[in-house]
Amino acid sequence: MAKEKTLNDAFYETLKDVYFAEKASVRALKKSAKAAQADALRQAFETHAEESQGQVERLTRVFEIIGKAPRAKTCEAIQGLTAEMEEDLEDFGDTDAADHVLIGCAQAIEHYEIARYGLLKSWALKLGHDEAADLLDQTLEEEKKTDALLTEVAESLTYERPNAA
Repeated sequence: MAKEKTLNDAFYETLKDVYFAEKASVRALKKSAKAAQADALRQAFETHAEESQGQVERLTRVFEIIGKAPRAKTCEAIQGLTAEMEEDLEDFGDTDAADHVLIGCAQAIEHYEIARYGLLKSWALKLGHDEAADLLDQTLEEEKKTDALLTEVAESLTYERPNAA
């Protein structure tokens, strides 16, 4: 008979998923920084890539707190979002819309991470992992800050509408 799954199990599985996602996000941010045309966007991506490295380290500490080895589990959601970014870079990479499209892709990733970190923080508190909840909250706040910065950069970008034919 299979063991009944618990919130602890869900927490651990989601933590492995986010660990994978965060590592993939670092790679996507570095690629986005190289592709960005606007200096402000390039800087935002570079800064968040460095910040995300710290988030991976924080996740490692969360694994330690719950007595588990840091392990990644393939995150289908982040793979889909990064594949979409790759496709969009191919389609729009050399156009006036490129930075706008990059921001859209980056914000989709940020919103996924915000949802996951909020969930993990909530579960950590329910499970009595207060220190883990604090670490997850630090990352959650960084993700929210990055999302707001991307919105700010998007609003500052200009775009020349092509003349209607």
